[in-house]
Amino acid sequence: MNILLVEDEPKVADFIRKGLKEQLYEVTLAYDGFTGERLALENDYDIVILDVILPHKSGLDICTSLRKYKPEVSILMLTALGTMQDKITGFNNGADDYLVKPFHFEELLVRLKALSRRKIMIAPANIYKISDLEVDCYKKTVYRNQKEIQLTAKEFSLLEVLIIHKNRVLSRSQIAEMVWGIDFDRGTNLIDVYINYLRSKIDKGFDQQLIHTVIGMGYTLKESQYIIPGKLR
Repeated sequence: MNILLVEDEPKVADFIRKGLKEQLYEVTLAYDGFTGERLALENDYDIVILDVILPHKSGLDICTSLRKYKPEVSILMLTALGTMQDKITGFNNGADDYLVKPFHFEELLVRLKALSRRKIMIAPANIYKISDLEVDCYKKTVYRNQKEIQLTAKEFSLLEVLIIHKNRVLSRSQIAEMVWGIDFDRGTNLIDVYINYLRSKIDKGFDQQLIHTVIGMGYTLKESQYIIPGKLR
């Protein structure tokens, strides 16, 4: 696996690079945002590890740029900024995963393996439809009733998982693994927050609601109003 590490603290950067090389990863190191962005855009990497606070250009700006020009690359934010709002901001800017410093190196390895494992292989120009909702997983476009809907990268990833598994109830653990590449933390409402984001864009203003909560089980994207009477909303 070919990894770009953008980290401005030399000791932290050297520690991570040494550990990854011992695991037989190829690692390129950048100490500032401008250099990191240039390397990421000019070369092909499987995963980019980004700090948020960097000299010259922030990791969030780099993340946004990569999502525009290289949407296929996996991005892991590795930063000391650890509030829920920090994480949501990172995901909204296109991060695939978010790990807070200080961290255990073994957890970093698990996150990297999960990112490489969870990429969904989708055929080019593969279009999914349910009711009047149309999702083009190649062009990354979403239409409902022929009106285009703008989603963030993470919102699109969540919708992509739901529509690929339409009519199937997905647990929070399954969603966490497929969308974020992480184990579900019962102490966080991150998944519920993003479901609500998606509902506000996909279902708001339409008579037929497509995103449903199955109480005690998870979420599903389904045309029918009911799966289990009295258990779906």
